[in-house]
Amino acid sequence: MLPIGSSLSKNWLEPTSRDTYTRVSYYLTYGVAFLGIVASAIRCYFGYRDVLMIKGNLCLVMDETFDSQDSVFGTNGNWFQEIDLSGFGNGEFEMTTSSSNNSFVQNNQLYIVPTLTSDAIGEAAIYDGYVFNATDCTYNTTHGTTYTSSTCSLGSGCASNSQNATTDFDSAAYYDACSAVSNSTAGTIINPVQSARLSTRASASIKYGKVEVRAKLPTGDWLWPAIWMLPVNDTYGPWPMSGEIDIMESRGNGPEYPRQGSNYVRGSLNWGPTTWLNAVSKTYGWWPRKRNGYNEGFHTYSLEWTPEFLRIYVDSRLHQMQSLKFGEPFFQRGDFPPVVQNGSQSIVLENPWVDGTVAAPFDQSFYLILDVAVGGTNGWFPDNKGGKPWLDGSATAMSDFAKAQDQWYSTWPTNIEDRAMIVDSVKMWQLC
Repeated sequence: MLPIGSSLSKNWLEPTSRDTYTRVSYYLTYGVAFLGIVASAIRCYFGYRDVLMIKGNLCLVMDETFDSQDSVFGTNGNWFQEIDLSGFGNGEFEMTTSSSNNSFVQNNQLYIVPTLTSDAIGEAAIYDGYVFNATDCTYNTTHGTTYTSSTCSLGSGCASNSQNATTDFDSAAYYDACSAVSNSTAGTIINPVQSARLSTRASASIKYGKVEVRAKLPTGDWLWPAIWMLPVNDTYGPWPMSGEIDIMESRGNGPEYPRQGSNYVRGSLNWGPTTWLNAVSKTYGWWPRKRNGYNEGFHTYSLEWTPEFLRIYVDSRLHQMQSLKFGEPFFQRGDFPPVVQNGSQSIVLENPWVDGTVAAPFDQSFYLILDVAVGGTNGWFPDNKGGKPWLDGSATAMSDFAKAQDQWYSTWPTNIEDRAMIVDSVKMWQLC
């Protein structure tokens, strides 16, 4: 207690009494915070400025809302149903059909549903003593650039990559695509699964622009849903020389699958200077979901494509699976060796895109494909992972898969809503 008449000394108010270290700490803290704000603003500005955007107008090419079965698959419909048993170069185990069991419209949505072939021909027929002929096989209208020709038929010469029909016809490839024989002695079987593959090859294509597909993916082990694009013409040569754009690929296996299951989607570009050299490993990416899979709801899979860049993403540009600026020619980007070995033959690699733009082979018109494949021997499902019941290099891969039906078919939901890839809408714009 202070004596009467005395006053309390307030020396902390004197400038000379303030703690020097406290003052330095004060200015240092706020100075660093200010610099952080400035640096963040600068980074955001340059990041925003460097985002590649479509410049120019987009003209609507397709706005598919799946109003009815006839408007989708009819004579004037947007979607071409490919009927084929060949495995599409991937050794896939399904056959694709035009059956309403495998592709149909319901409630303004497109369903692509895999089913068992044994439901149609019986289980015994899958393995022995049966000849399956796809009477509506579309091989003659899908394997050449003359697919829009109504005169393209067996033996008519639609098997070349030239703009005009030739006299070449690959009869072995035709019968592989249009028929199958089950013979237990020879080890051949009928494709054990039926599914669908739909394309806009006869109705809509774009050279630069935008694609949006809103879809829900299927559930089930070894299912392979895809939304992708192929070139209208093999301008630079057969696959992958003329390119392939994969907007979305996934797997029906659950999140526990060790090589990216239904909680992952992938986007990629396929390209290469020969039919057996694909540089997709240099242009691919993915986007995962942490809490659930892409089979549990609808998502929008998008492509943005200009002469300067190509971007693939899901739902938002922030969820990019692939973003590529066409600054470096693809032959240089591939860093291919000057000479490669094809068996016992040495081949000098030549640039197939030398006459194209810097975006070649992605500087030509592409059409859209929707499909649900099953299995395959191209490595999409790696050997010895996740209980895979076949080996890619085995001559009996399809048979081994079929004989393991008790393992994988139980993972396919009986509810069509969950087994199918359901497509809600498709939109395509051309850069114009």
